[in-house]
Amino acid sequence: MALQDATEHRLVYSRGSALGFSRLAQLRFRNRGRLVYRGSCVDCANRFVASAWSPLAPNSLAGKAALVTGSSRGIGADTVGYFAEAGASVLVNYRNKEARALKIVSSIEEKGGKAIAFGADLTDSTQVAAMFDAAESAFGKLDILVMNASGGMEAGMGEDYAMRLNRDSQVNLLKTALPHLKDGARVVFVTSHQAHFIRTTPTMPEYVPVALSKRAGEDALREMIGELEQRNIGFVVVSGDMIEGTITATLLERANPGAIESRREGAGKLYNVSEFAAEIALAAVEPVPANHTRLVGDTSDFIGE
Repeated sequence: MALQDATEHRLVYSRGSALGFSRLAQLRFRNRGRLVYRGSCVDCANRFVASAWSPLAPNSLAGKAALVTGSSRGIGADTVGYFAEAGASVLVNYRNKEARALKIVSSIEEKGGKAIAFGADLTDSTQVAAMFDAAESAFGKLDILVMNASGGMEAGMGEDYAMRLNRDSQVNLLKTALPHLKDGARVVFVTSHQAHFIRTTPTMPEYVPVALSKRAGEDALREMIGELEQRNIGFVVVSGDMIEGTITATLLERANPGAIESRREGAGKLYNVSEFAAEIALAAVEPVPANHTRLVGDTSDFIGE
């Protein structure tokens, strides 16, 4: 709950605040006690408070190792940061944003954590194999794999790029990862409502190729659940609505001006990057849902199968 002192324009957030979205009620302050923001900008206060929360308890992942694809920026970067704050050793994967990845690694190391950066294009099976070898060499076998990296709206990548990245490469990624995952490990696949529900709910024309490819990837990965369960590896699909501040949302807005605002009005609220990353982090440690699916945000406009 946020309390506003009208005289001082001071927002005081106490431990256990709900902050208006589902999971922050469960998040914990990184700094114990109360957090005080002084200022009249409510949006700035919200960003300030979000930066002071972590979805995972301190040291709850001590001795564990995690790899998050596409973690040099955005949702992946926040997710890998949450794991590191909870004590996990982490591999920060990037395709071409090496400087950003190294900055994240340095930040984690400065706080006493352990991290490495590794450049790997997920459409290159040789690079993917080398990435997992590097992770095991640095940390031992992995406890958490978050399949976050996706795409398909980039210019000049070829007509089949979305399917190669979002289906074929995801299947290869998981198959390559299997020998490097511990007994009891968790795999999290990140997708969107627009992709997860594409067979029953139309989406924006500009996003259809990506949505179809991501749903194809999800379906192909679900076919591996039996094998994963035999290895005692949990699998969870985390599906979210449009996430404000992501590259995909930016590209959609350019292609279809007003798309984000329209969806925000329809949903009532859109999660931001840090909020959605918190849900992914929780999906990596909380019990696997019965249907292996964690829906984040409003789904009232989407028709289930």
